[in-house]
Amino acid sequence: MTVHFVGSGPGAADLLTLRAANLLRGAPVVLYAGTYLDAEILAHCRDDAELVDTRHLDLDAITEHLVDAHRRGLDAVRLCSGDPSLYSALTEQTRRLDAVGIPWDVTPGVPAYAAAAATLGAELTVPELVQTVVLTRTQARSTAMPDTEALVRVAGLQASLVLHLAITRIRVLAEELAGEYGADCPVAVVAFASRPNQLVLCGTLADIADRVEGAGLRHTAVILVGRALAVRERNDVACSHLYDPARERHRDG
Repeated sequence: MTVHFVGSGPGAADLLTLRAANLLRGAPVVLYAGTYLDAEILAHCRDDAELVDTRHLDLDAITEHLVDAHRRGLDAVRLCSGDPSLYSALTEQTRRLDAVGIPWDVTPGVPAYAAAAATLGAELTVPELVQTVVLTRTQARSTAMPDTEALVRVAGLQASLVLHLAITRIRVLAEELAGEYGADCPVAVVAFASRPNQLVLCGTLADIADRVEGAGLRHTAVILVGRALAVRERNDVACSHLYDPARERHRDG
């Protein structure tokens, strides 16, 4: 039997992939993190599915549920918030499954940053302005960050920056980023992207902390920083070479 790690996307039940929905419909055992999951997603599960909320379980306890399902000859779905390739503890879980010979696979999901950008109607890569997107987080009481990924180093790229798991440190981070991006750099905070209680706060590095603290945001939010967020307000941004009429003429000739 197989353990399926499935990206549940940013929360909205209709943002699941077709493959994810099909796996949920067929799985006799489903593990999910209730803290970050819209209950409507579980409506995709079969009526007799064993549902295990993992919000209070450590990785060993989660693994034991997966191993138990395998021993009983049952497939299991492990729902991951967003996409399993980002901050999902996929490596730790699959290492444990490999150690006991349990097969597994991964189904991607819509990542939170993509849902946030869609909410904003923003393209994070704009020709001749920014062509790089950095997905990162910061350290508070969580796992230590590598020295080579210090925020000031990352900010030095002047890329579109997406900060996960960082909303409680917004004031310190905004002050630190202002040194590289400038205090007038656009910032957007999107909480609960794609869900009914979605909240969007827009501002600059100079004032975003006041907005976030005023709204009382403490979790389930991504922070997007960069000049690409305000590109619709500019008329001096280059167009993509891919759609340049001169390129078409050159190709035809």
